[in-house]
Amino acid sequence: MVAKRIIPCLDVKDGRTVKGVNFVGLRDVGDAVELGAKYAREGADELVYLDISATIEGRGTFCSLVSRVAAEINIPFTVGGGISSLDDAARLLDAGADKISVNSAAIRNPHLIDEIAGRYGSQSVVIAIDAKQIDGRWTATTHGGRVPSDKELFNWAHEAQERGAGELLFTSMDHDGTKDGYPCDTYAALAGLLSIPIIASGGAGCVQHIADVLTEGRADAALAASIFHNNEIPIPVLKKELSKMNIPVRL
Repeated sequence: MVAKRIIPCLDVKDGRTVKGVNFVGLRDVGDAVELGAKYAREGADELVYLDISATIEGRGTFCSLVSRVAAEINIPFTVGGGISSLDDAARLLDAGADKISVNSAAIRNPHLIDEIAGRYGSQSVVIAIDAKQIDGRWTATTHGGRVPSDKELFNWAHEAQERGAGELLFTSMDHDGTKDGYPCDTYAALAGLLSIPIIASGGAGCVQHIADVLTEGRADAALAASIFHNNEIPIPVLKKELSKMNIPVRL
């Protein structure tokens, strides 16, 4: 069986890892390269770095950070946040990122997926979808879950796959930050629809939640931030517990 992946997510502002709620009340939790290297040593399978800088200067700092990460860290890493053109993606992939995550910009311009996949291959494109239930329908959103779009989760995920996305990162905005677990039925339905790997994000509060989404939810990977940054569930402990449950992980 293919090993399930554990992926810490690091929000980066002006080169530093920060933590907050919906990007408000941010506090510094460490150097982004050092923290990523620590997670790699502890057994993380991949990393995701999200640029939440609002300024052009911050974007430039992020690009140089990507080069430092590529030089220091020996596991694959994805970068996202503010990528709205092929040139944006090219800068970060050329700096050493393994994959690009696109979200709001792809909703505005779906052809962006075709462009990045056409130049760099599907394995380099992660479609990130933040969706919430509105009137019984999973609606894809933009602006960190605050603005509903006209795209429905399942149709948009399938379209993104057909356009060349090589992986789906799905976050339920209804579960994000609650630490009450994942909507496993929704992940399982996505797994039945798509042929690309699915990363589950938002809602992890304990080992059992992650185990559930990797089994019942049929997700290929689990992404989390707070539980790792706060050392609530260290990666080695998480992986040992998952292994005890006969969930295949790389120890």
